[in-house]
Amino acid sequence: MSQLLELHPKTPQVRLIRRAVEAIRAGGVVVYPTDSCYALGCALGDKAAMERIARIRQIDKAHNFTLVCRDLSEIARYGRVDNWQYRMLKACTPGPYTFVLRATREVPRRLQNPKRQTIGIRVPDHPVPQLLLESLGEPILSSTLHLPGDEYPLTDAQEIHARLQHVVDVVLDGGNCGLEPTTVVDLAGDAPVVLRVGRGDLAALGGVAS
Repeated sequence: MSQLLELHPKTPQVRLIRRAVEAIRAGGVVVYPTDSCYALGCALGDKAAMERIARIRQIDKAHNFTLVCRDLSEIARYGRVDNWQYRMLKACTPGPYTFVLRATREVPRRLQNPKRQTIGIRVPDHPVPQLLLESLGEPILSSTLHLPGDEYPLTDAQEIHARLQHVVDVVLDGGNCGLEPTTVVDLAGDAPVVLRVGRGDLAALGGVAS
């Protein structure tokens, strides 16, 4: 049976965040709010927890997970960033964007796109994941909470807990955070390319191809 922890959406309680951190460090899977949708998350190096998320979402090995990072400096540890990429990342983080970057050696091979050796990385503009990441001290391996057969991602923490209480360890209730996914931008080539238009404003990206 999982824990349902009700958080203040703007000033989340540190003691409750610590319980989620403890669950992640113990190999657990947590549900947490972001600036786009709720997400499933686990420790970066935990293969078993990653496989649990894959089973919950019924996704195969080809699915691309996302590294949710605390800030720009943490992004640079896991993704290769040149000057032009750095400028775009600085302009758009934190925010509802996912950036595809060439992975560094810090990223386990099983998390990389097998053909391109890339990884999706993002920095959410939401106090709950920001405090969660600060307390954990490392990125969270994440996937949008969009269950098989559902038309849209789940937005109500009570419903999330009712449906997933036997397969996740903690549900962090930060209120409704919307249905729209992140805008996905590929920065792994010579120029940025928008792969998906979502909540992130394209104007912040400048003139990029889509």
